[in-house]
Amino acid sequence: MGDEDEYESLPSTYSVPVHMTAGALAGITEHCIMFPIDSVKTRMQSLCPCPDTQKCPTPVHSLMRIVKKEGWLRPLRGMNAMAAGAGPAHAMYFTVYEKAKEFFTGGTYSHAQTHSYIAAGVLATLIHDAVMNPAEVVKQRMQMAFSPYGSSLECIRCVYRREGISAFYRSYATQLAMNLPFQAIHFSTYEFWQQVLNPEHKYDPKSHFIAGAFAGGLAAAFTTPP
Repeated sequence: MGDEDEYESLPSTYSVPVHMTAGALAGITEHCIMFPIDSVKTRMQSLCPCPDTQKCPTPVHSLMRIVKKEGWLRPLRGMNAMAAGAGPAHAMYFTVYEKAKEFFTGGTYSHAQTHSYIAAGVLATLIHDAVMNPAEVVKQRMQMAFSPYGSSLECIRCVYRREGISAFYRSYATQLAMNLPFQAIHFSTYEFWQQVLNPEHKYDPKSHFIAGAFAGGLAAAFTTPP
């Protein structure tokens, strides 16, 4: 199978650093673009939610209200911690997934390999969340309304001094309980629709967009608590 046939995955001849660089750039870009909406989500899902976000009919209205009352930089608090964690976490995530998928499938991709895609996604998620969880802890504490921390570094120091290193992994099991089902649904759905939309694996970015959007939406719908 030539390079063109498998264009959507980096060829197996590519080195691990190439996979890691591609994953890191993708992860940082994704999280930075969606960070303001993630800030709204964090406040809405917290045990002591920001009253402003609860009064708004949509996340966009909530975001505008936060910007109006707290300044346009407020929804970006903690983004540096997220970017610092997303780089290495997604580097490992994409590398492990591609290598594990190649190992489990033997390089043969089809609908019959769904269990292999799920296994590769689960393995990648275990490693990704182990790297990402400390950044998630800092990010969420910075995003909260009335957060007492002036910067991400101050948050890290305070959490470490008061609660110890274990505080950065306190939510790891919970994160896995949410992310493992999400990624299992996401990867199996994505690979399924790739086979449907682009069975010959020709160059077709539209198929990635459609398959990725459908897979992400379906996985989120099934795994996000009501």
